[in-house]
Amino acid sequence: MTTTDPRAVVIRYVEAVRDGDADVIRDSFAVDATWHYPGDLPISKVWRCRDAIIDDFLGGMGPLLVPGTMEIELVGTIAEGERVVAEWTSRARTVHGGSYDNRCLGIFTVRDGKIVSVVEYADTRHVAATLFPDHAAPADGSRPLSQQW
Repeated sequence: MTTTDPRAVVIRYVEAVRDGDADVIRDSFAVDATWHYPGDLPISKVWRCRDAIIDDFLGGMGPLLVPGTMEIELVGTIAEGERVVAEWTSRARTVHGGSYDNRCLGIFTVRDGKIVSVVEYADTRHVAATLFPDHAAPADGSRPLSQQW
C-alpha cells in the first residue's frame, strides 16, 4: 500500500528500516533525494540521490554493526504540511565491541509520497566513539573524552 500522507510515508520508512524491508526503504525515497548527516565523521556530508543514501550511507553502516543486533524504535512524529519531524532510537552491538545507543531526530520533507530530503540530528560524539573509534581518538594520542570517565 502506497500513501502520499507525509507522516504515513515517514512512519512506513522507519518501520521498514526496523523490519529490514529493503524494497520499502528504497521505495520511500525520491530518486533525487538528499540526506544531510552532521559533524565531521566519515559519514558526515550531504548524501545526494536515493542510491547513495541507501547503498552508501545507510548500507555503509551495516559493516560497523554486529549482524542481527540493530533495534529501531520510533518515539514519535510531528507533521506540518510536507515536513515531518521523527524521533527514533537506534541500538546495536558494534564490531568494535561497544554498544551503540543513540536517540536521533530527522526533519523529513515528503512530496508526492516520497522522501525528498532529510536533515538528521544525532549525538555525533557517541557515533564517533562507538562506530568510528579511530576517528574519535585525538591527534595527540590521548584517550578520547568519552573513554576518560
